[in-house]
Amino acid sequence: MSVRIHSTAEVSEKAEIGEGTSIWHHCQVRPGVRIGSDCILGKGVYVDADVSIGNNVKIQNYVSVYHGVTLEDGVFVGPHVCFTNDMRPRAINPDGSLKSADDWVLSKTLIRKGAALGANSTIRCGITIGEWAMVGSGSVVTKDVPAYGLVFGNPARIRGFVCPCGDELKQVKSQDDTVIAKCPSCGLEITISKKDWEKIK
Repeated sequence: MSVRIHSTAEVSEKAEIGEGTSIWHHCQVRPGVRIGSDCILGKGVYVDADVSIGNNVKIQNYVSVYHGVTLEDGVFVGPHVCFTNDMRPRAINPDGSLKSADDWVLSKTLIRKGAALGANSTIRCGITIGEWAMVGSGSVVTKDVPAYGLVFGNPARIRGFVCPCGDELKQVKSQDDTVIAKCPSCGLEITISKKDWEKIK
């Protein structure tokens, strides 16, 4: 399979694009970007310098993936998701001079395998969203999200845990430090930290 790049997209020659990836209308991909195979970048997606994107990632329309963000394999990013990368953003320094590329500290963000970020959610920089976690639409995520965690709200809080198939997990057994949860749809059983399970609101 070949890479498909729409004629209106701007893709740097210094970016690495995997086989089978599609980059659609008005996307911009900057130098140093690494995008895996079989990804889909929807209309108006911006991928900043040196961003790393795994295989089978779907990024929907008008998402900006800024420098310092890493998306692992199978991540879903809904339309208009907002990533950030500066904990103390300012346009100018205290003396009034315009900030330069050296006048701020990069805060990195990691989205782990299979996680899904709902439309219009905002992801504060410096956090990790765990494997197969799910973020509800419109949420503001300010803290780490555990693997399989279902979070939503402003600020986002743990509301439950979800199976890789997407259904909400149900507790079937509690042990010393863990909870065994089962998916009512596919029957998969997953072990969750009791400490994390008790955060459910």
